[in-house]
Amino acid sequence: MLEAKSIDLKYGAAHALRGVDLVAEPGKVTCVLGRNGVGKTSLLDALAGQHPVSRGSIVWEGKNITGLSPADRARRGIAYVPQGREIFPLLTVQENLETGFAPLLRRDRRIPVEVFELFPVLKTMLGRRGGDLSGGQQQQLAIGRALVMRPRLLLLDEPTEGIQPSIIKDIGRAISFLRSLGQIAIVLVEQYLDFARELGDHFAVMDRGSVVYASGRAELDDGELRRAMAL
Repeated sequence: MLEAKSIDLKYGAAHALRGVDLVAEPGKVTCVLGRNGVGKTSLLDALAGQHPVSRGSIVWEGKNITGLSPADRARRGIAYVPQGREIFPLLTVQENLETGFAPLLRRDRRIPVEVFELFPVLKTMLGRRGGDLSGGQQQQLAIGRALVMRPRLLLLDEPTEGIQPSIIKDIGRAISFLRSLGQIAIVLVEQYLDFARELGDHFAVMDRGSVVYASGRAELDDGELRRAMAL
């Protein structure tokens, strides 16, 4: 389980996160919602170790990882699919997938068959350069690369942004499948409310760097959720 407790994050004088608490459990999807610029990506950067927090703690599988580097967090099973995908445009699809081998032991360095079961188009394009793929295909590639790492915590930053509806459905099915395995905790940052509402088990709405509304699926009040997102 992931537990972020009272974390603050600053970029110089800018206070990006203020006392944020977040929990993510294996077999569950925690959705982080809110308008642009409220701190959602900063929260994922903090969880992935891309930017150090100035206060609070991040505990993963019972161990305090607050001071660990992104590489050390990756070795502990944390995978991050950033906004904008950040694939390598000049590498082939296969080479992009194989960059996910970096935190793995040599004996584990193979592409899981589930990657191609979830995203069959990738298998047909292994020899094509990543930059030649459509935006939706690049998003599938970015998620596939993260899955190559055998993550136990998967951080997804707006995977539906700029994606055609058919691929949004494919990504939704993939997230549902990963949740059903019961072994992966998923944190999903999303602005597409219907997509998040369909997949989420826990919800946290952010505004001005803080969580202003939090609820489990069973207690979720759609009116309160929408009001919080409109702040």
